Amino acid sequence: MMIITSPLKVRSLQDLKPLREALAERVAREARLRQERAEAERRARAEKNMFQLAVGPVQPLSGQHDRRWHTPEPPEPLPVQRELDEQRVLVEAISDEFDVSTLLDTDDQLSFRRPGIGRDVTHKLRAGHWSIQRQLDLHGLRTDEAREALGHFIRLAHRTGLRCVRVVHGKGLGSPGKTPVLKGRVQRWLVQKKEVLAFVQARPADGGAGALVVLLQPVMRRNR
Repeated sequence: MMIITSPLKVRSLQDLKPLREALAERVAREARLRQERAEAERRARAEKNMFQLAVGPVQPLSGQHDRRWHTPEPPEPLPVQRELDEQRVLVEAISDEFDVSTLLDTDDQLSFRRPGIGRDVTHKLRAGHWSIQRQLDLHGLRTDEAREALGHFIRLAHRTGLRCVRVVHGKGLGSPGKTPVLKGRVQRWLVQKKEVLAFVQARPADGGAGALVVLLQPVMRRNR
């Protein structure tokens, strides 16, 4: 069964006015909705790309596929024993009043050897049996500076396993009266150092009367 509708009859232009207004309102509403949707989409894109818009164009770093993350190395152990030794040094005193005359061999060069050390040791030391491994030059130092430098030098040399060193105290040519100021003091200081086994005046080629060649105790190795 077919239903045939009759066309809408418009009697006058007054009848078209409501239709035009309705159509215009509908068009305006759809335009407004489209504008609101476009604005919402723009805000969504702006929020999504906020970081990229803030920093601008970026370029990935090259070689990222070859990057390796290494495990950080552990810190070195604290040198506790060394710090204890250095603290002990601060309270260690080397006396300038120590009487060394009774401990020196009464030869022409006043050599020194600890009790129990034979004369052959000083003979070998004077003959160059042990090669000189390190040297300390005390020229230009005040007495306190020379004492501290000598104590530190002997301890460090012994701790690192050196056996034979030279200490240059000078001949006193630039001192008042042309007398060696440090020579006797250095002898007294060395005698008081337990690391020292013996010392002799250096050979002329090694400094002669202005230096001493010192033999140190061997380092005792601990069994592991």
